[in-house]
Amino acid sequence: MTVNALVAEARDATGKGVARRLRAAGRIPAVVYGRGVASKAISIDPSALLRLLQSSGAGINTLVELRLDGAARTVLVKELQRDPVRGRPLHADFYLIELDKTVEVSVPIRLVGKAAGVEFGGILDHPLREIELECLPRAIPESVEVDVSALGVGDSIHVRDLVLPEGVQVRTDADQAVASVIAPSVVEEPVAAKAVEAEEGVAEGEEAAASEESGETEEGGD
Repeated sequence: MTVNALVAEARDATGKGVARRLRAAGRIPAVVYGRGVASKAISIDPSALLRLLQSSGAGINTLVELRLDGAARTVLVKELQRDPVRGRPLHADFYLIELDKTVEVSVPIRLVGKAAGVEFGGILDHPLREIELECLPRAIPESVEVDVSALGVGDSIHVRDLVLPEGVQVRTDADQAVASVIAPSVVEEPVAAKAVEAEEGVAEGEEAAASEESGETEEGGD
């Protein structure tokens, strides 16, 4: 996995007013921290960060070479807060890592192939979208591919069935379902409607029979 460079600047002041001024100047507030390391307030160019994440292919798990005060440290983006309406970055958290020590990350699961059971009316369900892994930073996969081609109706693939690269360990529960082909639910309403129609038909028949019987009785009386 490639390490991408990002220049940061230290900042002493904090607070909403400082954050607004930074954003007005085209930057955003951020913090960098790690195991046994006190957090440090910094600022970064959000456009540069987004370009870096989008071009790497690894998304949020991109290894970033954070250049600060003449030194460079490798970090992961632990959190990227965005404006809920416009989606623009508002704040970033960077986590210091060491390339020879494992880290825990969330990696997206990508389904490939067309499930065989879908041809027979089954519905492909994908309940688990990300998986928790532990590995060395340079071994973080961009995604975990799961081939669903062989899944028939009623079949499932669980976390325990996944084949991962050497040195990558799973931290997600092994019994969790990743993908399943489920049978379509039975629609009960039409059946109920037919039953009501049948009952109404019987009732109408009984009323007609009763009417005819009543007519015959009257004719006999005359």
